[in-house]
Amino acid sequence: MRTLAVFFLFAVSLAASKQTSPSLPLSTTIPLPGVTGKFDHFAIDPPGHRLFAAATGNHSVEVIDLKTGTVAQNITGLGKPHGLAWVDATASLYVADGSLGELRVYKGSPLKLAGTIKLSDDADDMVFDDAHHLLYVGHGGANAATPGKVAVVDTASFTLVENLPVAAHPEALDLDVSGRRIFANIADASEVAVIDGTTNTIAAHWKLTGAADNVPMAYDAGHHKLFVACRTPATLIELDGASGTELSRASTGEGADDLFYDAKLGRVYVISGAGEVDTFDVNGTTIKAVGVTRTSPGAKTALFVPSQSALYVGVPPTGSNPAEIRIYSTSVLKGGK
Repeated sequence: MRTLAVFFLFAVSLAASKQTSPSLPLSTTIPLPGVTGKFDHFAIDPPGHRLFAAATGNHSVEVIDLKTGTVAQNITGLGKPHGLAWVDATASLYVADGSLGELRVYKGSPLKLAGTIKLSDDADDMVFDDAHHLLYVGHGGANAATPGKVAVVDTASFTLVENLPVAAHPEALDLDVSGRRIFANIADASEVAVIDGTTNTIAAHWKLTGAADNVPMAYDAGHHKLFVACRTPATLIELDGASGTELSRASTGEGADDLFYDAKLGRVYVISGAGEVDTFDVNGTTIKAVGVTRTSPGAKTALFVPSQSALYVGVPPTGSNPAEIRIYSTSVLKGGK
């Protein structure tokens, strides 16, 4: 009886701890009826109050009016839209299409196709260097016939400046503005390729140890740290931004696909296909888990907007529930102190 009583108390305590685990409060939900399949990357037009969602499974980009919470435009004629970038200075939306193997630019109101640049299969994530008007796009590497590359595109003239070869498909990219470096997660090689933006050459290869399938990443410019999430095993790794030396690591949810650094609060948000957002405190010398926000299975991509203290999460349709965008507030943790 004593053993059963102790077990019962332990089970109750464990259940209570899970129920009170701090989570990000949900502030708004925007339903997207008619959108099928999963989402990939997002972009935002703050002055125009628009969110752009790469609805990969729907072969479209959804242009969402954030004032009304409705779809303002549906950009069709796409294969598998992946990476998105909105350039406010030229009011242009850039779309990397994986199955078409090209980079597209849309302009006008409503947005219309204004140009294309041929890349290779699996054109994916991208990052924009606003100071130099350069867009870096990962593509290729899905098979031996098409090696992995990072395209360098001059957005002022919409021309391909360089096509940098990398070991395999680039899963994610991020930018070190002050150092003019571009980081590329090369998952199949378990490494981070560091690109010198002044010479457009590969400056370093940072090999990861004890973890593979490094998909999303985020750079902390203030402390010169790079955060990388791996899937095998499910791990968040903190790297020194100068040398690539590992500083700390922590466990995450399975199937990490997006990752963001919150400079204001010193947090990292890891979004995973397991249906959760893991929040970590990275202010100290080690990564500390703060809380888990349950979303929905397959909700693996998001967009963090620091100026709004908001995390936009794409939720694919399930059963009778339509696809939707959930907006979580990152300013407070529900259930936390």
